[in-house]
Amino acid sequence: MNHWIIAPVLLPALVAAIIILVLRYQVTTQRVFSVASTVALIGIGIGLLMHSMSGQIDVYELGNWPAPFGIVLVLDRLSAMMVLLTAVLALAVVLYAIGSGWDKRGHHFHALFQFQLMGIFGAFLTGDAFNLFVFFEVLLIASYGLMIHGGGAVRLRAGVQYVIYNLLGSTLFLFALGTIYAVTGTLNMADLAVRVADLPASDTAMIRVAAVLLLLVFAVKAALIPLHFWLPATYAEAPAPVAALFAVMTKIGAYAIIRIYTLVFGTDVAATADIIGPWLLAGAIVTLVVGMIGVLGASHLGRLAAFAAIGSMGTLLIAIALFTPQAITAALYYMIHSTLAGAALFLVVDMVRARRVAEDDAIAPRPAIVQNGLVAAYFFAAAIAMAGMPPLSGFLGKLLVLDAVRDHELVWLIWATILITSLVAVVGFARAGSLVFWNVTPEVDQNAPPHTQTALTFVATGGLLAAIVMLTVFAGPVTTFLSHTSAQVFDKQSYIAAVLETARAIEVENLPLEGSQK
Repeated sequence: MNHWIIAPVLLPALVAAIIILVLRYQVTTQRVFSVASTVALIGIGIGLLMHSMSGQIDVYELGNWPAPFGIVLVLDRLSAMMVLLTAVLALAVVLYAIGSGWDKRGHHFHALFQFQLMGIFGAFLTGDAFNLFVFFEVLLIASYGLMIHGGGAVRLRAGVQYVIYNLLGSTLFLFALGTIYAVTGTLNMADLAVRVADLPASDTAMIRVAAVLLLLVFAVKAALIPLHFWLPATYAEAPAPVAALFAVMTKIGAYAIIRIYTLVFGTDVAATADIIGPWLLAGAIVTLVVGMIGVLGASHLGRLAAFAAIGSMGTLLIAIALFTPQAITAALYYMIHSTLAGAALFLVVDMVRARRVAEDDAIAPRPAIVQNGLVAAYFFAAAIAMAGMPPLSGFLGKLLVLDAVRDHELVWLIWATILITSLVAVVGFARAGSLVFWNVTPEVDQNAPPHTQTALTFVATGGLLAAIVMLTVFAGPVTTFLSHTSAQVFDKQSYIAAVLETARAIEVENLPLEGSQK
């Protein structure tokens, strides 16, 4: 077994435990451990991605129990890509938290941050549906602690709303898993793919119910309309580094949809083929419209960034809902872009807050902030990226999505929705930028407290913007890799064979020899 597969889950768990037990009140040492762990995770992520490029699917058997009897972690191109993307985002987030001083507003930021990474990496690597639920719960606990980091009644209220919605999603998840296990007798994803395909017609009603319940769960995580109500307040009120890290959390819902509804409930499964794609597409179109209208009507920068995240999920889920290799390739490219761009936008919003009186982020004329021109340039770049305007990768991502839906029966509706909402987003971002950065008095507000942010905040945010530029420059090689990734995602038999190979070998060994007594 390749023991490096479990490293992204094990390393942050160990570092978090060390921070809690030994370094609780030593902020400087916590920072060293947290940054070192995140840098190591990037190295591990690069190694796993390089290994996955051979096309081989690796399986790590926890406790040396083969699937489907034991829990397994599975490394393929898709999971390796998501691990590396999360690690890169995590480094920018932790550097910004240090540079802005957010990590000093409580004793447990870095420990919770590492536990959060543990849950995210586990969700991307697991090959077991129940283990996916477990990692979702790890995410929920750690993210709630991060959500209310720094205190405040408004943040606490938003955090409670966030927990309630996600607990409802967790309850639905348990119902779905119970239904699936009652029908199939397994929760291993590869084994589920085999058993669901072989189900008799009399059992398809329960499996359809389970598939819809799972879609609702993942829709909550992905903030799909009308299950998005938790996101605007949560992302707008969360500490900026936390909101930036949350940019990848909605992608976990999208990842789960890709994984489950191509492997287990694929388009070749008659029981679910006619319900998942159409409902997901309709919800994604509405999500995109609502998100971009929210950008246009937002009165605060935090809400603007939150609705932009909702709109980007709409675009992403439109591509996923088609469940074709070309559409999944477009979705994966846009997923990388929107994660980086959304995180950068949340960090820029915090730069504005830190330089205004009482952390005010209202989209309204105010006196010029300190370093107004530099912050405005960062906002301009992040806005172009989120709106999907050329020359950055958001434009290329939307072109890929538009091309992927060209043969769909609703092509004109989808094209019109994406293009019109892009224009709405441009107007919304232009309005916000002009009021916040241009319609200002030349004097710096003397009542504004001196901000404590260091140059490290610009380095972290600039790193995300630089990553977007690199994604644009190397769009050709990236899309080539992603096309191979989507092809592997739809190659169900290779995934099933890799995961269940050991169990089948054991079964063969235990078969009686020909002519032996039974």
